[in-house]
Amino acid sequence: MDPSRTLVLNTIIKEKAVFTLFQPIYDLAKRQVLGFEALSRGMSGSLLESPDKLFAIASQQERLSELEIICREAAIKQFVSLNLPGKLFLNVSPKALLEPSHPKGETRHLTEVYGLDPKRVVIEVTEQDKVDDANLLLTTITHYRELGFQIAIDDLGAGYSGLRKWSELCPDYVKVDRYFIDHCDQSVVKREFLKSIIELAKATSTQVIAEGIERVEELKLIEQLGIVNAQGFLLAKPTRKPPTELALLKSLHSEVRSSFNQFEQSMAIGWLAKEASAIHECTQCIDAHRLFEQDRKLTSLAVVNDAREPVGLLHRDQLTEVFAAPYGHALFDKKSVVKLMDKQPLVVDEQQELDTVSKQITDHEFDIRRHIIITRDSRYLGLAPLRDILKHITEEKIRHAQHANPLTMLPGNVAINEAIEQRLRSHHDFSLAYIDLNHFKQFNDLYGYASGDSVIKLLAEVTVDVCAQSSSFVGHIGGDDFMVVFDNKDAEELCHEIISQFEFKSKAFFTPEHVSAGGYWATNREGQKQFVPLLTLSIGLVRPDLQHCINSHQVAALATDAKKEAKRYRNSYLFVCNRRKPTVSTVRLENVG
Repeated sequence: MDPSRTLVLNTIIKEKAVFTLFQPIYDLAKRQVLGFEALSRGMSGSLLESPDKLFAIASQQERLSELEIICREAAIKQFVSLNLPGKLFLNVSPKALLEPSHPKGETRHLTEVYGLDPKRVVIEVTEQDKVDDANLLLTTITHYRELGFQIAIDDLGAGYSGLRKWSELCPDYVKVDRYFIDHCDQSVVKREFLKSIIELAKATSTQVIAEGIERVEELKLIEQLGIVNAQGFLLAKPTRKPPTELALLKSLHSEVRSSFNQFEQSMAIGWLAKEASAIHECTQCIDAHRLFEQDRKLTSLAVVNDAREPVGLLHRDQLTEVFAAPYGHALFDKKSVVKLMDKQPLVVDEQQELDTVSKQITDHEFDIRRHIIITRDSRYLGLAPLRDILKHITEEKIRHAQHANPLTMLPGNVAINEAIEQRLRSHHDFSLAYIDLNHFKQFNDLYGYASGDSVIKLLAEVTVDVCAQSSSFVGHIGGDDFMVVFDNKDAEELCHEIISQFEFKSKAFFTPEHVSAGGYWATNREGQKQFVPLLTLSIGLVRPDLQHCINSHQVAALATDAKKEAKRYRNSYLFVCNRRKPTVSTVRLENVG
């Protein structure tokens, strides 16, 4: 054992020479800070400044418990001193918890000393350390919970028995290990893992936190999957004085949304907000009751603080029920509405889309008679009845279903036209790909219509899966023709990937003999025998000139011409059209093929 490091450790523990960095954890849905993870460091400039080295040697010398208490005190003291909002996430090693010398109740004592509400503290238990005595760990965690702390499992998926620990500890939060976040937008396995974690979280009423986010694409995917809590260098790095204002998150969130949600078909929730008066949190119940009596149509009142930020929702029926009870008025007339209000209403920003809000409504099983609170820049804007929201969502789904292709359920011609027109109107650069199957009629004749439909579905699935990695709109014109609108500059790369995956997967529909031969003999329309290759793809790709293309039909005509050029080749081929301006004649999308 290195004596110099031992000496440094002794000094650090004796002098409590540690300092704390805080990394924000953001609630992306509410666009606000959920809390901060406290990250301890050793004495600046010493051999043990690195946390890995510091805690490793402390563990070797069985002084982990001493060190963690010192780090915990420093974190709590600094958190309170900086007046940071939200929750404080404290890392706790199971090894330290299970040491016989570990002082019981010390963390609760520290919160009392520094005036921090225990409900704002989250104890993070890492999954990387193996704990043989699971019952003792469970007892310890139960003790923390009884003291008023919340529990989080850190590094889920990185260690030994995460799912078992999840079921036993019933944590309030699970933090997904950064391995599963890193380039998750490019890994089907990681995406499926995240989906399974989300489903488990729903079933156990656990909040998921994605940590280690360093790329916009990762942030995009976790939002799409429904993970709203995020942490990582992309959002904010650990610092001694972390940002508490929302400006950084808002600008980033706005940038991310504009990059991949700018042309989403879903309507923003703000359009459904209805102006409604709000009451201050100091309002007495009797005064709120008078407001309800003055307006019989009023069913809910938003409750706000001094900054006009919503803190709750007061419902007429709940207030009426309380006042109808014996001594109801005597008990509650002079009480603040905070006593009776719903303290956890659904609060959403006006820019959130209906589809996202709908998912939040169904996930939390809100009473359909209620309202949700709409905000602008975190301040109260108005209320939206759940019935109105669900009605609009239903109407949107019906409208899209009417124009969707019945075989693949992908958007059809109307939606494709809309997607192109939206980009033309906003002068947003994009590329359009026209995808067509080659030798499909002969395959259909030989293998049957059922196999033909399956091949078309395969092409749809491959295209959607490949394009899920980027900001793309996939539409099905009809038959074996598809179109993809790309917003990013990786259109050529993705088209090649579509060809590669389809050629590989489509071989499963042929007999081994046909695959081995690279095709089969069939009779053409003139009654002559000809050799037909396996299924291939022709893709025409064009990046239209926004100054000269004024409608979707002109853009579609360019893509159609490019597709025709691609079909001149025997094998799969991507033809990138250099011509970006429309010809005199234009072709309507309904007639291309």
